[in-house]
Amino acid sequence: MIAADHEFGSQATELKLSVVEAYLHAFTTALRGKFSELWYIDAFAGTGERTERVPARRGGLLGEELPESVVRRRGSAKIAIDVEPGFDRLIFVEKRPRAVEALREMRDQYVGRSIDVIEGDANDEIRKVINYTNWARIRAVMFLDPYGMSVDWKTLQTIAKTQAIDVWYLFSLSGLYRQAARDVTAIDDDKRAAITRVLGTDAWERELYAPGQRSLFTDETPLRRTADVGALQDYVRSRLKTIFPAVLRPLPLPIDKKPQIFSLFFAISNPDGPAIGLATRIANHILTAGISSQRRPR
Repeated sequence: MIAADHEFGSQATELKLSVVEAYLHAFTTALRGKFSELWYIDAFAGTGERTERVPARRGGLLGEELPESVVRRRGSAKIAIDVEPGFDRLIFVEKRPRAVEALREMRDQYVGRSIDVIEGDANDEIRKVINYTNWARIRAVMFLDPYGMSVDWKTLQTIAKTQAIDVWYLFSLSGLYRQAARDVTAIDDDKRAAITRVLGTDAWERELYAPGQRSLFTDETPLRRTADVGALQDYVRSRLKTIFPAVLRPLPLPIDKKPQIFSLFFAISNPDGPAIGLATRIANHILTAGISSQRRPR
């Protein structure tokens, strides 16, 4: 058995996965029998499970002392397999060989299920899957949980063109504001190209930056980023809305803690009004419930 060495545990992780799991259940429940097949696609599937380090707890009047421990929890791939009603087909894409091996071992435990494990770059493999599929009678949910800013804009365009895939996209907002430095002179060619690749336009530099104060020592007026973290998030959403018929206001992660690191976007590729309405109602309900559960006094 290959050890799942994907250690990632936090409030943000739990909330992200609980939101996606709730939507997957609602999706298969609402659409079962209405289409030939329902698919789940995980573009950065990991190992199928994750480990979480639980800090030691001191003993006291209300409890015994407990040492630090590591517990195994389900990752997004295992969660998708467990969803009831089940998906007709599940596609897991992963680049790292050890993670691929772990996914294949997990797949082999579910004889009779249609589970594909694809080794390769997520952008390349997702485009292949989409381009070789007739989406007329298929509906899918895709989870994009990339390593940093790994999702190409061209991949998002390919997804949107299917008009058949609902997308949960965990966008690395911290990656964007680190690359898009406050002072434009700190952005080298590689960073500039990375931002353009992710946002699908080079207009971001004109739209997010403006002249700052004139230097006391030169006649130069340096360009400074005027967009704060919230404005960067809004800008990403505005870009997504140029290709998806509907993009909900994202879930900021972590909640009520600074700095914000991620934005969990939900985008709908189906332009049909009733389909947008149903997906929006379900997703908004789940997002609201998830936020309330994290803010409730413990």
